[in-house]
Amino acid sequence: MPFPIEEKLVIGVASSALFDLSDSHQVYLDEGPEAYRSHQARQRDVILARGVAFPFIRRFLSLNRCFPQQAPVEVVLFSRNSPETGLRVMRSIAHYGLDISRAVFMSGKSPYPYLPAFNTALFLSANEEDVKSAITVDYPAGLVLPSAIADEEDDIELRVAFDFDGVIADDESETVYKRNNDLGEFHAHETLHMARPHQPGPLAGMFRKLAMLQQLEHDAQQADPDYRRIVRIAIITARSAPAHERVVTTLGSWGVSADETFFLGGMDKARVLSVFKPHIFFDDQLTHLKSGPGGTIPMVHVPFGVANRRVVEGS
Repeated sequence: MPFPIEEKLVIGVASSALFDLSDSHQVYLDEGPEAYRSHQARQRDVILARGVAFPFIRRFLSLNRCFPQQAPVEVVLFSRNSPETGLRVMRSIAHYGLDISRAVFMSGKSPYPYLPAFNTALFLSANEEDVKSAITVDYPAGLVLPSAIADEEDDIELRVAFDFDGVIADDESETVYKRNNDLGEFHAHETLHMARPHQPGPLAGMFRKLAMLQQLEHDAQQADPDYRRIVRIAIITARSAPAHERVVTTLGSWGVSADETFFLGGMDKARVLSVFKPHIFFDDQLTHLKSGPGGTIPMVHVPFGVANRRVVEGS
């Protein structure tokens, strides 16, 4: 039987993250909502180009084809469009063969208040206001940053990379470090508390449910050695020893783990990202969201915690 929506890993995606809406958005900015509605009506049958989150969403949905009985994942479209102006988006979804049937159209308003109604473990949008509003009320959300699109059709893996502090875990330790920008003070705090798990961060629920998918894939491989796993998870953190132990403690207390974990000690994350090549990377600090030359790694800013409060206060 398919999982009920309460047990599925549900991702909410805005049309601005799934497709390239730059042209129609410019019409809205330059000419207003009426011109935008007319533009979308005229372009209703013009298929939208793939957006930054498209390669991630396409692979994510492929998990239901691997596990048709459970159908463990779902994507819900959350849109500021009206149903009429959203027809172009829905026709583009159908054109690309994306299995997305549930949608929320808000006719100009932000859709984030409805995230809990759909058991959403993550909301992806290119609208900064919507993402920050969701994070403010403790809903899991990320701002998709502009980048080039790379989507290799023969690459079946779904590679997802996370920062740790302020993303999977809370910002307790980040707060200690930011107090005086003192790495020694940070390491002393983490050594003292290495046996105490962190409280969950904004994307902890998503990380845990990805681990559930890992277990499904493990069972499938046990039953069929030829089964090729799809999900591959990495944690890429600026931490280093001795602060690494608390990461292990936290994940162990939740009964989850990553396939690959990198404790970089402040090294540029782009060096690892360029090898791992994630289809999406989540970090709470914009300074870490650099994909290097070419800019083809989809970066998502999670505007949570002390690192982002300082930005607001200093702006």
